Amino acid sequence: MEDLTTRVLSAIALIRPFLNDDGGDVELVEVTQNREVKVKLTGSCRDCSMKQSTLRGGIEETIRKAVPEIKAVIAVED
Repeated sequence: MEDLTTRVLSAIALIRPFLNDDGGDVELVEVTQNREVKVKLTGSCRDCSMKQSTLRGGIEETIRKAVPEIKAVIAVED
């Protein structure tokens, strides 16, 4: 599981600069045994009206391209 986590973190690092440009960010919360990635949107991404598009079209797409074994990316709240 450690290798998956490392690869997911590398994928997040690829998308992070684009999120930061808009005052937002994403944090990895967990990679589950079921190969689901749980993330927390922070900064301006947290309350943005486009956060679902950002999650699906930006974050999830980037993670799944880099780590095809991942089955889903889920946003969690505090």
